[in-house]
Amino acid sequence: MTIPFVIVGANIVTGDRAGTVLADRTVLVDGTGSIAAVGSRAEVAIPSGHRRIDAAGRYLTPGLINAHAHLFSDGKPLPAFMTSEAMESAVAWFLHGPLGRPLLDTRTKKNVLTQLNSGVTTIRSLGDARYEVVRARNAIEAGKYLGPRLFPSGPLLAVSGGHGAPQISLISDSPWDGRKNVRINLRKGVTAIKIAATGGVTDARAIGEAGRPQMTEAEMTAICEEAHNAGILVAAHAQSAEGIADCLRAGVDTIEHGAGMTDEIVALFKDNPRSLRGHSTLIPTLQACLPLVRLDRRITGINEIVQANAEMILDEMLAGIRDALANDIEIGMGTDSALTYVTHYNTWRELDLLSRHGGMSPAHALHAATQVNAKVLGIADITGSVDVGKAADLVLLDANPLEGFRAYDAPVLVCARGELIENPTVTRFAQIDRLLDRL
Repeated sequence: MTIPFVIVGANIVTGDRAGTVLADRTVLVDGTGSIAAVGSRAEVAIPSGHRRIDAAGRYLTPGLINAHAHLFSDGKPLPAFMTSEAMESAVAWFLHGPLGRPLLDTRTKKNVLTQLNSGVTTIRSLGDARYEVVRARNAIEAGKYLGPRLFPSGPLLAVSGGHGAPQISLISDSPWDGRKNVRINLRKGVTAIKIAATGGVTDARAIGEAGRPQMTEAEMTAICEEAHNAGILVAAHAQSAEGIADCLRAGVDTIEHGAGMTDEIVALFKDNPRSLRGHSTLIPTLQACLPLVRLDRRITGINEIVQANAEMILDEMLAGIRDALANDIEIGMGTDSALTYVTHYNTWRELDLLSRHGGMSPAHALHAATQVNAKVLGIADITGSVDVGKAADLVLLDANPLEGFRAYDAPVLVCARGELIENPTVTRFAQIDRLLDRL
């Protein structure tokens, strides 16, 4: 049982697209970890035995939902030699073996707790080395430690030599390979499926590889059918119009990263008969590209091939956001955490980039990270807003995040399913933060 408490005097930032802020509100949380009442001081009667938290002058928001995360690394740049093909195979061999399992379990727990302490109360992982996030999810749900709500994908599905292979993938080279690998992942307990539909930036071997279609529409259709039969959404790494069109025709539910849109793509986002819920959602991840483009290669250590691909994909991703906004396409939020310069405590930077570079209003960016992501993941009746009957997934801040998302850099407290984390702390990487502050 959760110790019941009441937050008094908070300004609730609702997370709606209009940017509504409700001044001087009282939020009552009961012993089940649910929100029992929300209203003015006069409207909410506080039962005896409730702990009182004075939040006068502070801002209360729904817990953030990160719909695109990886948890196998911490975001620090890897040495250049680690990105060679031979080293990638060696790393995959180690991580997939018995010696890699305890390392992955330790990293995963540390990284999910870092995200939680920074205000992220729900995470969808999209590409794991194996099933370490499933194990973390099971431990959290069993009460072994307090953690965020997790939707693990297990390894993503990629073609031979494709994006994410071999470190974080199962190989699918035919429709039946795809069905088989979905079945394997589901049997292991995943609640998300991820496919690499096109080439990516970080493991590109040639200029123009990022965004190039890798998985066929027939292969993706089989994967989507198998996942949808189990009620599971399919997310696709897709970074070109051609790749995205193939994905949407196949029934993919969320397009990760994105690109400029054709009329066909716009129509399929809004009305996608093969998707699980009848439409699809864009999840841009600006943090995954923007630092690689804006920081000098002498700092990032990336080669000219990765640099050129990053520049191309950043332009495409920004065009995709513009097209989504112009056509009122649903936009969620994901960080691509664990990639180079994408730390687990900097979710607020993605909101900041969506606002400053992507053209979204601050209210729209926060809406994407709360109410939209809750809807996308099918948990809008559980979390995503500060409403009666929802889980108490809350973040208390000293400043209004709609006036600057850096307010999330140091939350006063975080609440996950009614359990309080007071004075939340994270381990920071000062050099990375100084570089990102320059963007």
